[in-house]
Amino acid sequence: MVDRSPAAPMEEQLIELVERKGTGHPDTICDSIMEAVCIELCREYRNAFGHICHHNIDKGLLVAGRTLPAAGGGIVIEPMKIVFGDRATYSCDGRLIPVGEIAEASAKRWIRKNLRYVNPDEHVIFQNEIKSGSPELTDAFSRQIVGANDTSVGVGYAPLSDTERLVLAVERQLNSPDLKTRFPEIGEDIKIMGYRYGRTLTLTVAAAFVDRHILDLNHYFERKTALKKDLEEFITNENRHLDSVRIDINTLDDPARGAGGMYLTVLGTSAEGGDGGQVGRGNRVNGLIPFNRPQTTEAAAGKNPINHVGKIYNILSHEIAARIHRESPGVREVVIYLCSQIGNPVDRPLVAAAQLSMEQGADFKEAQKHATMIIEEELDLIGSFSLRLSEGRYPVC
Repeated sequence: MVDRSPAAPMEEQLIELVERKGTGHPDTICDSIMEAVCIELCREYRNAFGHICHHNIDKGLLVAGRTLPAAGGGIVIEPMKIVFGDRATYSCDGRLIPVGEIAEASAKRWIRKNLRYVNPDEHVIFQNEIKSGSPELTDAFSRQIVGANDTSVGVGYAPLSDTERLVLAVERQLNSPDLKTRFPEIGEDIKIMGYRYGRTLTLTVAAAFVDRHILDLNHYFERKTALKKDLEEFITNENRHLDSVRIDINTLDDPARGAGGMYLTVLGTSAEGGDGGQVGRGNRVNGLIPFNRPQTTEAAAGKNPINHVGKIYNILSHEIAARIHRESPGVREVVIYLCSQIGNPVDRPLVAAAQLSMEQGADFKEAQKHATMIIEEELDLIGSFSLRLSEGRYPVC
């Protein structure tokens, strides 16, 4: 079903709010690690049995540790804890799969690759609470046609707005190797809130500073000022159509409060002592939390890529939307809805709908026909799409 969108295109709406939780944010850490575990389990199941077995590793939790940050370098008092939850297949055809060991090894690899100051052998405790799956859900993987494991809705849209593109670009810049070389004191825990009113955008940035690189109070605020100037230059080059962009960094800071007025961390993430994390509380599958857009409450990270529509449909809906926008002349904006029905084939959803916003004078009937064709083609290829999902080719946060 393809219809006209009842809403004004995002760029024409007066107010827009968009959030991005960066690499080292506790919620993003949870999403990323549980997805890494899922991908490794998929690889292990294929190698051992020739197919992917039932698993869902989407109930992860990060328990904050305790630290004492201080200019020049603080200390870690209590390590963080990562709890792996939900279900997985521990044995098949008489062969055992070391799920707990795979989960911990996957988590350590991700931490070493993405969090410069976190030593997973020293700063993190791992707790495996992954249990065996229920008989009915496990049996679904042995059927000739694997049906959807849930009745659920996936939502995607295209293209990104100017605000969304800029929020994403600024976080990626803050966590880029280039910026880390020039500003080694900037940790991986970055959070950005973009607020657009008309054509004016305000970016509120929370950036964890690593205390070992900060000499004293004055040095902190000097580096913060230098960082703001650097980002302003970056934004000037990235901004396409907005009239003005203002950036505010670490707005809780207060030089009158001394050490208590600086956002310092020992390891570059608030998970070390200030904030816990949980799967599904962070970015949607396109890397953003877009408050003005249609969304789903499903957490894609860690869900199996074979029949869990909470993962498949949410990522696929964005891919379909992007293709329709890219290939259909006159389509200004598109939203895709995919709704499954538990037990029915994943490639035959209960509902597959598109809402199109058209350019003035564009041929809606032609766009409607083309969008319908694209939706049908993408659903027919959902098997190969799921395989790519299992290989980690699509980001989930």
